[in-house]
Amino acid sequence: MNLQKLTFKNKDGDTLVGRLELPADQNPHNFALFAHCFTCGKNLSAIKHISRALTANGFGVLRFDFTGLGESEGEFAETNFSGNIKDLVVAAEFLKEHYQSPTLLIGHSLGGTAALYSAASIPSIKAVATIAAPSNPSHVKRLLKGSLEDIEQRGAAIVKLGDREFTIKKQFLDDLDKTPLSAVLQSLNKSILIMHSPQDNLVAIKNAEEIYKAGRHPKSFISLNGADHLLTDQNDSRYVGQVIAQWANRYLDIENEKLPDTPHQVVASLGASDGFTTRMKVGNHYQTADEPIKVGGNDFGPSPYELVSAGLSACTAMTLQMYAKRKKWPLENVEVHTSHSKIHSEDCEDCESPNAKLDTFERELKLTGDLDESQQKRLMEIADKCPVHRTLHATVWVNTKLIE
Repeated sequence: MNLQKLTFKNKDGDTLVGRLELPADQNPHNFALFAHCFTCGKNLSAIKHISRALTANGFGVLRFDFTGLGESEGEFAETNFSGNIKDLVVAAEFLKEHYQSPTLLIGHSLGGTAALYSAASIPSIKAVATIAAPSNPSHVKRLLKGSLEDIEQRGAAIVKLGDREFTIKKQFLDDLDKTPLSAVLQSLNKSILIMHSPQDNLVAIKNAEEIYKAGRHPKSFISLNGADHLLTDQNDSRYVGQVIAQWANRYLDIENEKLPDTPHQVVASLGASDGFTTRMKVGNHYQTADEPIKVGGNDFGPSPYELVSAGLSACTAMTLQMYAKRKKWPLENVEVHTSHSKIHSEDCEDCESPNAKLDTFERELKLTGDLDESQQKRLMEIADKCPVHRTLHATVWVNTKLIE
């Protein structure tokens, strides 16, 4: 996991604080923007689990604190629902300027409603996923029902939500009533995924039904049976992240490996701006080679010499198991530990040269099974007869030609 703290300004000049989570083994194929629930923050455990499930599937995810919440500046009492929408648009602009325009918008609870409202104002968004979202922003009034009269009469009231106290002003309530979500959904030309638990006792499942009916196709619904509103069970939040990632594959441009056909066993492709991160097709399989960060790579894959060592390890294990099966020996498992280095040669024609080094593979075997000493000794000898080992010891020619 690659987690970065970043800041950007909202429309009023307040600094908003976010976390950008990136995949550990590749550059993101798409960026997602996450809107958290009413009075929550970017560090809610459910949001972290969902984000990590997405990054494991190649997404970059930006989650941030809305104005006046968490680490972000501003007064919550001066904010409203429209301000949350503006914050999301600003966050999308920040991603566009510094990374890549977001294509996926995710919102939890009231953040889901805000995501649906803001999607129309973010041209790059192609898909919106909501989790336990109210079908109308005014649903929040139900959370404030004990204080509504005070807010209406006095213009403001201190409300305790969870373990914290918030000042809610009348302008916040007035803003919630401005535009029905149904009107927004009828003109929203984005793919929509609605996720909701039938057991949600804070935002009833009927809200999901109303969003689904009002939305345009393509639209999908997933039941989060057994989950609570805040997805406190990490299994629920991880499931949500996995489902969103797989669903989004259908609606986003996620480049598959596009490497040329070749009569050879392996093709490797490296662009001028890719550093050392090299895409490869190895037989029928795709993988990535790279170099460690300390030498300027991204460490998104094994280095070329690690790949050679891997070939030696795999070939050794296969050869030993094949030999043991033919002999009917009780070899239950083989572990082959291999590393590569260059050491100064002690037996060469020009030992005085500072460049006189030999490639050395250190290989250690762990043999599991009821093997006697003679069998173990014989398997050690057979390890040196694996085809890749022989290739490394043989005289090798590499014939190179230019493809027109």
